[in-house]
Amino acid sequence: MGSYLFPLLAVLIWSVNTVVSKLAADSIGAAEIGFFRWVVAAVLFTPFLLRSVWRERSYIRPLLPKLIVLGTLGMVIYQSLAYYAAHMTSATHMGLIGSLTPMMVLGLSTVMLGQRLSWGAVVGCLLAVFGVATVVSSGDPASLLTQGINGGDVLMFIAMLAYAVYNILLKRWPMPRLATVQLLYLQILVAVAAQLPLYVLSPKIGLNAANLPLVGFAGIMASIAAPLLWMISVARIGPGRSSMFFNLVPIFTAMIAYVALSEPLAAYHAVGGVLTIAGLLLAELWKQPLRAPRPAPHTAEPCAPCK
Repeated sequence: MGSYLFPLLAVLIWSVNTVVSKLAADSIGAAEIGFFRWVVAAVLFTPFLLRSVWRERSYIRPLLPKLIVLGTLGMVIYQSLAYYAAHMTSATHMGLIGSLTPMMVLGLSTVMLGQRLSWGAVVGCLLAVFGVATVVSSGDPASLLTQGINGGDVLMFIAMLAYAVYNILLKRWPMPRLATVQLLYLQILVAVAAQLPLYVLSPKIGLNAANLPLVGFAGIMASIAAPLLWMISVARIGPGRSSMFFNLVPIFTAMIAYVALSEPLAAYHAVGGVLTIAGLLLAELWKQPLRAPRPAPHTAEPCAPCK
């Protein structure tokens, strides 16, 4: 039971960070906070981990391509796009779209890990997508055919897709000689290097009294504590079960955004949220395979003289 505290706490921190991302949209540039948060994490980690990572350099060197992919997906694309999305959509929308991650993980697990596709996954996916469509269209999904989808919602969807792929690869590419905290540190270094050009080329507001607490939360809680808790969770209970805790993201985010940002809650938020969570739970609980496994070929019992 204790293992489930890891994804629960990680999801709670990320839900708070979704609201922090929205608050940051008015006080610091997306490229700035995306870069500074990883610099903060790298500075805090380096005194404790640089020496141990250096000792493992011969083991790490051939793993660098995988570490770059993991860091780019899980730390750069996922985290950075959320900051850009916050300029165009609400924290409540961001949280609900984030809850699609378990469905993405289920679908990708079928392709990348060879897991069987279930009826629950198919029906639940359709239900969850309709739930998200209900929210992002303000209760009128048909309008998406004529008006399209908010650009911030699209960015958030791409961010969560990147994180779903990250979860699968994290399970598929085990690195047993690296402690979880070392693996996270190496991905943080990738994030700093990848974010640097974007930071240099982007317009800057600079650090000030208004945005420093936001950068601090993003750099410590969202960049160190939450990823560390999440990686431990994936290692202990797997990407599928861990990702189901994203079901709580829209609930946590909507409540926090209502208190901190005074974002209004409408009936379609409740309807869409219920549909999305119901779809995700259906995918997790209804395990009947879409196709029955083929029976093993029958082998005739050899006659007595042939034995």
